[in-house]
Amino acid sequence: MPSEKILEAKKKVVAELVESYKNAQSFVFVDARGLTVEQDTNLRNELRKNGVHYKVVKNTTLNLVFKELGIEGLDEMFKGPTAVAYSTEDLIAPAKVVKKFADDFEKLNIKGGIIEGKVATIAEVEALAAVPSKDVLLSQIVYALLFPFTKLAMLTKAVAEKLESEGGVEAKAEEAAPAEEAAPAEEAAPAAEAEPVAVAAEATETPAE
Repeated sequence: MPSEKILEAKKKVVAELVESYKNAQSFVFVDARGLTVEQDTNLRNELRKNGVHYKVVKNTTLNLVFKELGIEGLDEMFKGPTAVAYSTEDLIAPAKVVKKFADDFEKLNIKGGIIEGKVATIAEVEALAAVPSKDVLLSQIVYALLFPFTKLAMLTKAVAEKLESEGGVEAKAEEAAPAEEAAPAEEAAPAAEAEPVAVAAEATETPAE
């Protein structure tokens, strides 16, 4: 029978995990047996980079913790070594990172999880992993909201460019018009110059008579 000291230590661990887990948005439980040290290190680094906590916890302790949190039906998942990945900030990140590594490393197996307080199957965890990340979703929402305004701006710019282009053509036509009107005056100039010659000829012939 465990000593009172051991029981107290176990209660303390359970209480600490309850405090850590109570605000989690999602959990993913995995069996990571067989991963090399390098693979395990890479997995932990990627999870940490995405704000995901990760730790191997005894199944008996996990059962007590989730019972305290009011979540049951996890007995099948808590068989064999269990590592817990969870995030208090991002619902999708634990599933997305773990699924990526599970696809790359044959020894990493997803056992199931908890999504927004409800027990989730392996298929449900994998479906969550397929959802775009929070940043991508936000950018898509922003694009969807701004698209009508963007389209309007593009149309306005196109109309302005067309009007400017048409205005340029009219301006060139107006500049060309005076040159065409001046042409007849230039043609009349030689006739005007020829008249004094004819008059001079007549003046020369009159005295001869």
